[in-house]
Amino acid sequence: MKQEISEQWIRRIWDEYEGGRRFKSSLGELGLYEQNRRNERFFVGDQWHGAKCGGERPLVRHNLIKRIGDYKMAVIGASPLSVSFSADGIPHTAELSPRAVQMRADLRAAQQGGAWPIPPDGNEEAVRGDEVELIMGALSDYFGATANRLCFEEHKEQVLRDAYIAGTSFLYTYWDPEIETGLYADAARQTAIRGDIAVETLDVENVYLGDPNTADVQKQPYILIVQRKRVSDLRRAARRFGLPEALAAAIRPDSDTASMAGDRALGEPYDSKKATVITRLWKETVGGVTTVKAIQVCRGAVIRPVWDLGIRCYPLAMFRWEHRKGCAYGDSEVTYLIPNQIAVNRMITASVWAVMMMGIPMTIVNGDVVDTAVTNDPGQVLRVFGSAEDVASAVRYVDPPHFSPQFDQNIESLIANTLTQSGANDAALGDIRPDNTSAIIAVREAAMMPLQPVQNRFYRFVEEVARIWAEFWVMKYGARSLKIESEDGVWYMPFDGARYRDLLISVKVDVGSSTLWGEAQTLATLDGLLEKKIITPLQYLKRLPHGIIPGQQSLLCEVKEAHTASSVSEEELVEALPPAYRERLEQLPQEQRRRVMAASLQ
Repeated sequence: MKQEISEQWIRRIWDEYEGGRRFKSSLGELGLYEQNRRNERFFVGDQWHGAKCGGERPLVRHNLIKRIGDYKMAVIGASPLSVSFSADGIPHTAELSPRAVQMRADLRAAQQGGAWPIPPDGNEEAVRGDEVELIMGALSDYFGATANRLCFEEHKEQVLRDAYIAGTSFLYTYWDPEIETGLYADAARQTAIRGDIAVETLDVENVYLGDPNTADVQKQPYILIVQRKRVSDLRRAARRFGLPEALAAAIRPDSDTASMAGDRALGEPYDSKKATVITRLWKETVGGVTTVKAIQVCRGAVIRPVWDLGIRCYPLAMFRWEHRKGCAYGDSEVTYLIPNQIAVNRMITASVWAVMMMGIPMTIVNGDVVDTAVTNDPGQVLRVFGSAEDVASAVRYVDPPHFSPQFDQNIESLIANTLTQSGANDAALGDIRPDNTSAIIAVREAAMMPLQPVQNRFYRFVEEVARIWAEFWVMKYGARSLKIESEDGVWYMPFDGARYRDLLISVKVDVGSSTLWGEAQTLATLDGLLEKKIITPLQYLKRLPHGIIPGQQSLLCEVKEAHTASSVSEEELVEALPPAYRERLEQLPQEQRRRVMAASLQ
């Protein structure tokens, strides 16, 4: 019975896979697979692929597509991004913020020698607003630590590149139970905590949406993730998840690479012994609770039976370069730049060939009267036998056709128009002299305006990634400490994901400045604010661009200590605290109380 169910799953998933491939093959003139391969060839510079132009003629490439793409990807991905989490449905007032700040100071101080503080009212069950504010702030900081661990910047670059070439790209987040966290579940540090999230960038060729006409990933009836993996790894995984040895040994390598991304994937060596494996994701709702289920199969075997991912949303974030109505998959700009690129390459090649013909024209030799090989070496003597008429026509050059100078002007015009129509003018690309900084910035900002919709879609993609990560944190982490990297240094905050599973967590992406002269403008603005005494020296140092002065962090600490000693006395700060915290603070040892007070002033 179990084997029959497995065979039903395999047939069902492979039927869905074939249906998804037929849909993608119907997109555009060439189909999604072949069009994306062509786009990649043109982007990297293989722009004469398959052209039969002879071996003597130089085939010139003037790669407009890559220059336009590099510029746009740099503009979209250059701005520094930070993520802020908040919880809907939890009231926040101005009075809650000081309590959350104090709780954070207590937690930092407790790591330096003390017990973890409990909520002010002594109730460890209720989730208060100030606790939620504290945790949301911690998750915002923890997002940065997780992004560093997962090399999120590199994944963002890959997502942008794939989406520019193929129109769509995905970031897949999954739970890796083998990751060593360095944390322990007990004070004796005997029970290690293992498992954390991992990410993988997926090409659009590797993801098949159950409803390819709906762009919302979370509304899909199912999602297929198709990958090529080594047979040895698949057999090992199948045995680990209970597949009998005989069935695991029956998993065989295949050559199903026609639907993989890129030309190089088609040349996969058979010695690599890989097979196509499909992971199917879908949602199930039982008793009003939605959860994501998955199953992993290859041809002829179920690698991993149905399991619960333990989360409530699909762990896939999609970024589309350009929308197409009625289609979940995006469109690439490269597809429509290729005709211009071909025209430019042909015209430049013809121009180069014409110049070569004029500089080194073709030579015609009458072999009946010339018995010496013509080498065109200076001073070469040719032996000619024949009449005077034969001598005059024995060797001559072929006059090339007349070449109009307007031809080169047409090439320059086509290149300039292609760049301009794509939003990559000289000011945007930096091909002008920086004589007037303000004017150049204004022109550059105007050139970047058409990219704003693509930027907004990219920021929504980052928000979706952050939302998925938060889902893993509250659903899979359980009780563990979060690594916080903030202005206070690196420290660990206790976190119990089960307490916050019912919160409706919202995500906001904050975008920093990315202009060419952003650092200089920041310094000039800060200098003006400090000169007018609108900000303090401490605020000035905190906002200086990183690395602008040597020893910036130590200088900041010295100014903080001087500011703490001179501005507010300990008695004034204690009087400003809520009564519950004031009583607890008075019970702390003097040294620990001093550290808590210093942290509160930061």
